[in-house]
Amino acid sequence: MKCGRVTTVSTTIDLTGRVALVTGASKGIGAAISRLLAESGASVMLSSRKIEALEETASTISGDTAVHAAHAGRPDEAGACVAATIDRFGGLDILVNNAATNPYYGRVIDIDLPRFDKTVEVNLRGPLVWIQEAWKQAMSERGGSIVNISSIGGLQHSGPIGVYDMTKAALIHLTRHLASELGPKVRVNGIAPGLVQTDFARALWEPGGAETPRPWPMQRIGQPDDIAGAALYLCSDLASWVTGEILVVDGGALLL
Repeated sequence: MKCGRVTTVSTTIDLTGRVALVTGASKGIGAAISRLLAESGASVMLSSRKIEALEETASTISGDTAVHAAHAGRPDEAGACVAATIDRFGGLDILVNNAATNPYYGRVIDIDLPRFDKTVEVNLRGPLVWIQEAWKQAMSERGGSIVNISSIGGLQHSGPIGVYDMTKAALIHLTRHLASELGPKVRVNGIAPGLVQTDFARALWEPGGAETPRPWPMQRIGQPDDIAGAALYLCSDLASWVTGEILVVDGGALLL
């Protein structure tokens, strides 16, 4: 019995001719994603708040890159960055919303409103605005792929970063809503990383040390490249029938 047409799928990911924009790209997960996308042939715009850090990271990447400083939580700067990407590379095919903030560590009940608002501004409102700009300026006509970097904290309760986790849970919900709204032209997916060795997460991994064996199945802390590989897959044609999904990359931590 025939179940449908069978096609040959290449296992080589080639993004030649694609244009990508990565927020929070100056270090950590964002830098790793930018590097891998560029090495796979994409032209990549790296964005974060500090131009010097962006230029330093871009200088280490082999491939076609440019940099544009923008605050991820400010709509006017998001729009300008998307426009600069299109002006520099002639379009926009891939958006990776990686930028995030976590200015508060403690009980949710005790948070002050300014830090609550800042967390929501960057982690939730920010991705929405960047997607709106990418859609209006490019993807509504040419299509594309969007990847939102969430967290396994958005899938479970994890103590003193509850406000951050709340925004990441909302980002997962936003990802699924937009996948429904923007298909079939644009695929929208998310990645939920576990504990990754970055400066951003230092307060979570440094007390025990990065080399300390972990209790979950893979028994190690994650590295930025672990997340970059997942992002590359979701951005590529290998994931052409994948949308509205949240890919957990956590070394098995959620199994515990």
